[in-house]
Order: sequence, then structure tokens, then C-alpha cells
Amino acid sequence: MATTMEIVRGISQVLANSYDGALDDKGEPIKVGLKREEGHPILDSRVMDGFKVTFHGNQLRISYHSEIKLKDVHASGFESDLEKMIADIAKFLKKEYKKVTGNALALKANGEVDAIVQETSRVRCWVQASQMFDIGGTDALEVKPDEKSIEAGFESFLKQGGWGEKAKNDTRKE
Repeated sequence: MATTMEIVRGISQVLANSYDGALDDKGEPIKVGLKREEGHPILDSRVMDGFKVTFHGNQLRISYHSEIKLKDVHASGFESDLEKMIADIAKFLKKEYKKVTGNALALKANGEVDAIVQETSRVRCWVQASQMFDIGGTDALEVKPDEKSIEAGFESFLKQGGWGEKAKNDTRKE
């Protein structure tokens, strides 16, 4: 079992090797599966898209962003295209992690893809999508939301009134 730090370092090395225009050992461009890799780099209009990874305890979040046309948002299968893109990125991470470290990376999807679409004009939009994955074989603790606790000073302030109770020195008519 690999430690969490070894897994984080391996994934960080994969991300360092996957920038736009990166080449592999044979001099061929690295294909992540993004839209920017399609077409001719000079003659065709380039699509701006990319991804990043963040860690949350024993979970990994893959975030994907892209510039798209408004008609693509309204087309059928838009959500499934985003799911496929994030799945392709996860597949790329697993494959490259195996090359870099020699160990397998276990990623299991946890929840659905969250997506936000924002207009930049009447033709173009930005989409930002993310999905959480459970990392298998880590020694990290599971992240749980903290119980909401109120500090003693703030709690005494709240008990003085203002929400629902009338203060003793308030002489206004009701």
C-alpha cells in the first residue's frame, strides 16, 4: 500500500508532464483526450479547455473547463459529453500514473458530475465541470464535515436578544 504522499507526488508528476504541447519520450504529443488536441494547431481555431486536480483527504476532484458554443449547451447529450470527458481524464491519469510510478492508481467515481455554464456572449459560453473520485489504497483519513459549533462569546451575544425577543431597555411602541 502506497502512502498518501507517494500517491500525491505521482499524480503531481503526471500533471507536470501533461501541459498543452507536452511531448512523450518518442517526441509525439501527449494525448489527454481534450478538445484542444483536435485539428491542426495553426490552421484550425483552437478550443480553449483544460483540467486540474485537487485533493480532499482520501478523495480527488477532477475539474474540467472549456469554452463552448451556446448551441452545444442546448444540444442533446451535453451532460453525457462532460461525463465522458472527465472519465477520459481519469483514464489518462491512471495510465500515466502507471508509467510514472509503476503502480496502479485506483479511482472510483463518487457522485455525479457538477457543471456550471456561464455566458460570455450570445454565441460562446464557459463550462466548468467537476467530479469527485475516491482514491483506493491510501492511508489518508476520510474527510467529514465539522459539526457547527458556536464560540462561547458569540453565543452569549446571541442570547442578549435581537432575534425574536425584545430588549429590556427598548421603550418603542410595538
